[in-house]
Amino acid sequence: MREIPPLVLASSSPFRAQLLAQLGLQFQCVSPDIDESPQPDETAPALVQRLAIAKAQAVASHHPQALIIGSDQCALLNGQILGKPGHHANAVAQLRAARGQWVVFHTGLCLLNSASGHLQVDEVAYQVQFRPLSDAQIEHYLQREQPYQCAGSFKSESLGIALFERMQGDDPSALIGLPLIRLVTMLHAEGLCVLTHPH
Repeated sequence: MREIPPLVLASSSPFRAQLLAQLGLQFQCVSPDIDESPQPDETAPALVQRLAIAKAQAVASHHPQALIIGSDQCALLNGQILGKPGHHANAVAQLRAARGQWVVFHTGLCLLNSASGHLQVDEVAYQVQFRPLSDAQIEHYLQREQPYQCAGSFKSESLGIALFERMQGDDPSALIGLPLIRLVTMLHAEGLCVLTHPH
C-alpha cells in the first residue's frame, strides 16, 4: 500500500478547517497569499475555480510532497457577485438586497498533488432563498454574528440559518465553503479513502 502524502488546507478560514476536521484526517492549515480580484467578464464558476487553483499552487512550493486543498467561494444575486462585506454598512446593503431572493453560492474546489502535479478541479453550486427580512431583523442578526468576512453577510453554520426559507443543492457543506462530498471523491482518486483511512 503506497503512503498517502500529508494533507494541507490552503486556507486561513476557521470555517473550512472545521469542515475538513469532520473527516477525521490529520491536516495542517497554511494561509495562501494571493490576489483574489475578479478578472474582467469572469463568470462566478470560473472565478472560484481559478482562485481555488491559485491558492493550492501558492502553497505547493513550500509543501512539495503533499495533497493540497484549495477552495474559494462567491455568492451571486441577480447575476451580481457578492463578496465579503468587510464592514457593517455593506452587510446591511447585501442582506437588504437578498431579502426574498434566491442567492446562488459557487464554491471552487481544487486538490493538488504537489509531488505528481496532478490537479483535480471542480465547482459546486448551492442555492438559498432568503426570508423577507425586516430592517430590524437584519440589524439584530448583524449585531449578533458580525459576519463581515463571509460572502453574502451570514454564517449558515450558526444563526445565519434563520435567514433562509429554503435551501437547494447537492452538498450543504459547500455553502460553508468546502464541498466535502466532492472532496472525498477527489481524495479517493489520490488513494486516500476517508472511510477506511486510519485516524
